[in-house]
Formats: sequence, C-alpha cells, structure tokens
Amino acid sequence: MKPIWIVDDDESIRWVLEKALARENLATRSFANVHDAMAALQNGAPQVLVSDIRMPGESGLALLQAAKEKHPGLPVIIITAFSDLDSAVAAFQGGAFEYLAKPFDVDQAVELIRRALEESLREADVEQANGATPEILGQAPAMQDVFRAIGRLSQSNVTVLITGESGTGKELVARALHKHSPRAAQPYIALNTAAIPKDLLESELFGHERGAFTGAQAMRRGRFEQAENGTLFLDEIGDMPFDLQTRLLRVLSDGHFYRVGGHQPLRANVRVIAATHQNLEQRVRDGLFREDLYHRLNVIRLRLPSLRERREDIPLLTRHFLAQSAKQLGVEAKRMSDAAMQFLSGLDFPGNVRQLENLCNWITVMAPGQTVEVKDLPSDLTRGTPASMPAPVSMEPALPASAGETPRAANPFEVPGEQAAVPAARGNWVSLLEVEAAQMLAAGKPEVMDALGRQFESALIKTALRHTHGRRNDAAVRLGIGRNTITRKIQELGIDSAADD
Repeated sequence: MKPIWIVDDDESIRWVLEKALARENLATRSFANVHDAMAALQNGAPQVLVSDIRMPGESGLALLQAAKEKHPGLPVIIITAFSDLDSAVAAFQGGAFEYLAKPFDVDQAVELIRRALEESLREADVEQANGATPEILGQAPAMQDVFRAIGRLSQSNVTVLITGESGTGKELVARALHKHSPRAAQPYIALNTAAIPKDLLESELFGHERGAFTGAQAMRRGRFEQAENGTLFLDEIGDMPFDLQTRLLRVLSDGHFYRVGGHQPLRANVRVIAATHQNLEQRVRDGLFREDLYHRLNVIRLRLPSLRERREDIPLLTRHFLAQSAKQLGVEAKRMSDAAMQFLSGLDFPGNVRQLENLCNWITVMAPGQTVEVKDLPSDLTRGTPASMPAPVSMEPALPASAGETPRAANPFEVPGEQAAVPAARGNWVSLLEVEAAQMLAAGKPEVMDALGRQFESALIKTALRHTHGRRNDAAVRLGIGRNTITRKIQELGIDSAADD
C-alpha cells in the first residue's frame, strides 16, 4: 500500500498526524509546501492526500486540482479553518473527499483518513478488476447473440436487465456493456444487493449525512454518487428488500435521490444495469417485487445461456481457465487429453462457467502430470453424478459403489470424502452412446465409429481389469476373449495395467 501524504506548512500539525498514523501502522510522507508535493506527484501518487488549504505560495486547492487531474480516484482531505465556509465549498466543488476543520480532534482525523483509505483501496480494486477482466469467450450461437446485443447497446444509455443462472457470467457482461459505452472512461461501480444487510443497504446505495443514525460520524457518499456519469451494476436485484425498491424506482424515474438523513435532493447521472438469477415475473406475482420497478428495469433484457446450452464452448473455456490458473500459480499449464475433454463436454455443470473455472483451478493444483486423463479428474465426477446433473457423456462406465457405500454428489471443488452423501443417478448407456455419436457427427468429427469403438473397448477392458485386480487372464475369461487378444488390445489402446497373472 502506498503512503499517506501530509502537506502542511505547520510542522506541529505534520508531526501530530505522522505520529497518530504511525500508531495505526500507516506509512506517511510529509511536505511543507504545495510546490514539493506537486513535484512528487509527477513520479507517483499517495494512497490518500491530506493537505492544508492556506499555505505560503500555492494553495491546497491548486494541489487538489492537480491531484484530481492526474489521479481522478485519489481521495483528498482538505484541512481548513473552522469558519472558512467558502474554502470548504470550493474544496468539495474541486472533488475533495472530505474537509477537516481546525482545530481538529486527532482521533477524528485518523478515522476520517481511514475512511478515505478504504475508499482508495476500493477504487483500486475496481480499476484492477477492470484491467484484468478477460474478453468474454464463446463461439456457440447462443453466445454470438449475446455479443451482438452488447454491440447494439454499446452507444446506448438504456437500462439493461441481465438474467441467467448463477455462474453464467452476468457481471462480465455488465462490465463489457460499460467498457464499450460512451461512459467507459467514467466509474464502474458494482454492488451485490443480496450481500449487504438490509439495514445497511440503503446507506450503501444512497449514502448518508452526518448524524443520520448511530455511528454516522461523517457524511458518506453512496454508490449512486460514486458512479456519477458512469455505470452502476446492481447484482441479484431480485433480492432487494421491498421498501428499498420504492427508492430505487424514484431514482430510475426522475434521476433524483436523497442521502439517508438528508433533505437536499441530489441528481444522479448514472446508467443502471441490473442482474438476477431469479424469475422476476414470479416474484412480482408473489408480491415480493414491485411491478412498476420490474418494468423500469426490464427495458432491454439480456438472457445469458447456461453452459449446457453451449457445450461446444467447454473446450475453449477449459483451455483458457487452465492457462489462467497456471499463470496465477507460476506453473506450466495442464493439457486435457481428448478423452478427458470429451468427458467434460458431456457434463451439465449446474454451476455453469464458474464451476468449470473452479474445476480448472482444481486440475492445475491436484492433477498429476501435464496431460490430464479422465482418471485424473475428481473421483466424484467419474464415479457418480447427482440427479440434478445427468450422467456425463462418456464411454467409461461408472463403477458400482461397494457394499455399504453411498455414491456421492459430483462436486469437484471439495476434498474427496467430505461431500454430503446423496444417491447417484445412472443413465442408460445406450442412450448416452447415441447422444455422443450425434454430437460428434454434428461437429464433423472424423472416424466416429473407430473413435467410439476404441473408447468402448477401453472402458470394458479397464473395468474388467479393475474387477480382477489387474489379472489379464481372468479379465479375458470374464470378457469372453482370448489372452492374446486382451494383451494386444491393452497395447493398442495404451491401457496402463501393471498387474498380471
């Protein structure tokens, strides 16, 4: 974290603030005049800037203007005389985070600097997320429709409602809508309305005035003010408390709102993008969501497809997430074998793209070797699948559970043995074969008969060898083939069988 800069010609004020912030383990850098601070701004920026307004030479307002031009997101606290109202107004007009009136209480000053520090770190996280967000990946027709919609909406300020199952990438689409809009250079602020307690959500959205409630020691800007001239993304809008929906409707209707405890209306020039995984129409019918707010949000509706509706994108996404995970860990990216990739493409992934990303992180850390086979995947994926996740399209039959063992739900992101026990569902393997053949034929895969035949033979032999604990002769007898035949097939199919008669 960068240091906090203190700019004041009064050495005693610099000393007091330095010592108080040092007790909070916060680094500081001090300047006795604006000229030196402006020179330092050419080579970097602080995390928070605290500056007196009246000093010999250039004023703190000039420093405020220079800092905001070079670093718009930098919180600046202006120190001013208690009776200098004009300076306080000028500071706010110049974009100051807050002003500190002399004489000030040291503890109050530290608390104000801490709030500015939190604001600075939050803005830095948003900027980092914006810079690190990858392009949305997808070649499936359903995703191409989404890309076209983003393109058509790129020059519009219209409100957008994004719907889709959890994990389909709704926030990525919201960021893309902002990135390609005329507001791209302005703030993008995201808020998950389901993650904020009801009592705090109103203040988070609209801000509050000093003394508005117990603990409100200073005025605080809400997300609407933070997103001024930019975009505000409201995730999980379907979970917003009913009484707050009325206030949101007011903002969408006429663009005005009040801070909590405030009496002065504020104007919001903000584009609102909302998202939900819930059925808002049903929530309206159930009396849980205002119908008029629903119609205000549902100006343009953008539905994101689930991953099972775009299976052809699974290989592309898998390679991307494996490369991304490897880069984060500083290791070489794992590669999926054709059989393993085919296996993944047959899974339903109820958690959608997020679940696939988590699986790729698991593979990067846990899978042995650089080339990942089906046997290297989490055991719960390969041994059984829950009823909500139909059996994967794979020619490797699932093994029956041993006596007294209950098959577990497929969850590749927990340590094996810690999942809740649920019954496993078994599909008709002939039907799965037909589905797999249809997918391969539709994709134009070559030599479908040979490819599926090899997988079929490999699955049978592997299962027989496991059943006989690797004894080839016994496995051949059980399968009804000769010993020479099973030996040749093991070599041709590349089956690893260390045990023998």
